[in-house]
Amino acid sequence: MTLVNRETYREAMARFGAAVSIVTTDGAGGRFGFTASAVTSVTDDPPTLLVCVNRRNDSHPALMGNKVFCISTLAAGQEDISGVFGGKEATQKARFAVGAWHTLETGAPVLAGAVVSFDCRVVQITEIGTHSVVFGEVVAIEHGSAHDGLVYFGRAYHTLRRPTLP
Repeated sequence: MTLVNRETYREAMARFGAAVSIVTTDGAGGRFGFTASAVTSVTDDPPTLLVCVNRRNDSHPALMGNKVFCISTLAAGQEDISGVFGGKEATQKARFAVGAWHTLETGAPVLAGAVVSFDCRVVQITEIGTHSVVFGEVVAIEHGSAHDGLVYFGRAYHTLRRPTLP
């Protein structure tokens, strides 16, 4: 058994594989985006998912103000996009210069070439610790043509191959 503190928790979470997504928002609060792996489905009735965002993230105020977001789940080979959106040195303008973007229902940017994108309206926000847990009702979905996903595990990117279906 290990004593639970910030360091041991972070080390344990490095062993928790997760899909890599770009979270974007646009509206009166501005166009912002960041890389996230803390995204999960909540319920299918109504279709709802959540994303966790650090309140110190420069995208946080825009996300709270715009009340819309899109989750674009990255495909294998899109590690560079994750790096740009995850880095603190890239301006928001520089982030959106990487990849091709369009919109669906909410106006939040959708990444072309993503495995799947979920366009959402914020329905609830819960604060815990350093983060906001943002619940979004999915109002549109776009399935990309890519089939192989990108996961983050052990502090590294890995390709997740989609099995051949009959």
